[in-house]
Amino acid sequence: MASSSSLLRLRPPLQPPPPPPPHSSSSILRNLHRIPSGYNPNKHILTLKPFLTNALTESSDSPKSLDPTDPKFLLQELADSFNLLPSDYFSQLPSDLRLDLNDAAFDLSNGPVMEQCGQELGMTLLNISRAWESADTSTSKALVNDLPSLVNSLTSNNKSALGKRLTSAGRRFQSMGQYGQGELQRISKAMISAGKLLSSTPVSEETKDESKGETRMFKFGELQVELTREKAYIGAAIGFVYGIISWELSQGIQNIPDGTFQYANENAALIAQSLRGTLLVLFYGSTVLSAFATFGLLFLSRELKSGRK
Repeated sequence: MASSSSLLRLRPPLQPPPPPPPHSSSSILRNLHRIPSGYNPNKHILTLKPFLTNALTESSDSPKSLDPTDPKFLLQELADSFNLLPSDYFSQLPSDLRLDLNDAAFDLSNGPVMEQCGQELGMTLLNISRAWESADTSTSKALVNDLPSLVNSLTSNNKSALGKRLTSAGRRFQSMGQYGQGELQRISKAMISAGKLLSSTPVSEETKDESKGETRMFKFGELQVELTREKAYIGAAIGFVYGIISWELSQGIQNIPDGTFQYANENAALIAQSLRGTLLVLFYGSTVLSAFATFGLLFLSRELKSGRK
């Protein structure tokens, strides 16, 4: 007890804690939030305004903020719908859908495409048409992606012609129905939307007069022939002459008497009779077909003539 009391006497009295330095609470808050000294909130708010302005400007220039009524925007949607296709999509289509794809290729590049759409766009449409006919999906993607960059250089007449072709080809895709994951319907929707917008472009009066005198095109495989009234008359004349020749040959064969030729045996006689019958059927059929072709071409020339009036 004596030792403990002596220790208590030797221990210094407890001192009250020193008063906190001035502005200690504010300095603690500054340290907690890591706010530097000399911070001016008004100055920093002003410095954020140019950044926000630039960000809004950049977002307005982005493709997502483009006007949906802009042809370039709709053509980009068409390109995006093609980009979603697998590289072998067209080659995997059934035979009936491949025929519809060939029809779409014909509608896209039918007629004087160079004169109506311009040299560069016309060549692009022809290449797209060939890619569809050969079921080349990768080439189709690359060529369709070129359309948005070409639309700005087109005249109003070129845009109208492109719109009509896209609308016609889009309806071919629409007629294919629901296949796979709906890729064909997505393409048809984008193609028809872009086509209707482009075809609504005002066309000059000179172009309207030229479209009235527009000739028709006949396409068979890779062969593409322009149909005019003069060519229809020439074809009708050729068909008429060929029909007369076929008729004369068939009459000459039929008028040959049976006992004119002598045969070594009965088998040879049977072969000659069958050959004679085959030639008669061939030349009579040629005569009938020539007559139909002649009247058809004359009727077509009449339609072409009335279409130009």
